[in-house]
Amino acid sequence: MSEIFLGVDAGGSHCRVRVVDAAGTVLGAAEGGPANTNMGLDALYARLQEVIGEALRATAIPQERWHDIAAGMGIAGIRRPGMPEALAALDFPFARVAFDSDAAIANLGAHGGADGAILVIGTGSIGFGQVDGRRFTVGGYGFPISDEGSGAALGLSAVRHALRSLDGRTKRTPLSESITEKFDHDTVRFIAWMDGAVPADYAKFAPLVMGYAEGGDEIALSIVEDAVLHVERFITTILNHGVPRLALVGGLAMRLRPWLRVRTAERLSEPLGDPVSGAILLARGMAGR
Repeated sequence: MSEIFLGVDAGGSHCRVRVVDAAGTVLGAAEGGPANTNMGLDALYARLQEVIGEALRATAIPQERWHDIAAGMGIAGIRRPGMPEALAALDFPFARVAFDSDAAIANLGAHGGADGAILVIGTGSIGFGQVDGRRFTVGGYGFPISDEGSGAALGLSAVRHALRSLDGRTKRTPLSESITEKFDHDTVRFIAWMDGAVPADYAKFAPLVMGYAEGGDEIALSIVEDAVLHVERFITTILNHGVPRLALVGGLAMRLRPWLRVRTAERLSEPLGDPVSGAILLARGMAGR
């Protein structure tokens, strides 16, 4: 039975890994870039190996003992057809590996393994919950068709506004000027960037949007207010499933929370732990703990 546990939170913007002992003491940790199924299996596997290896090397655990470790991994996009089987076939140097979605491990961490739900607002967005053994999801179909209220969605709206401002279809604002300046106010450079842009690239503009909204920029305000409407709808829909607790999590969650109506915010609970702690709970479950 394993006495060492490794948790992985592999998402649209970051890959985070933590190694703990049976008492929960952190032995090592590491963080890297995006790790999701949109990258392709080979690129995802390489990123996981990179960050996991860095976390393990930060511990005092000799390499010959890595095969005693029980691992839990939450992977963004694992619901895609064939992906669970493909991930299970990958070669990791561990005694056991349990896979689930990044939303599932975030929910485990937020409620300490008990029933509850989360609304993840990060690069993407998804509602996920569990009540009496029944799981459900709300949204989370992927960018750009879904991910409402997310960092990628905010960034996409801001980029659209910036391009429209360049050709005179909408007024220029400090937000649009700040974005177009990054491309020398050149639509050709803009389009070249978009050809290779992924959700995480759009999400990099989200802090800029939030900052200008907080400063009163008219267009930034409209973008954030629209995002908040989507978040409010998410929250209402999730609570209608009868969950005992609902936590708002993700890199953009705390930035958007002050924009919620008071009566909505009052229905939220504070997360008990982070997604990596949920991945470790997943690993402990595989080890019979």
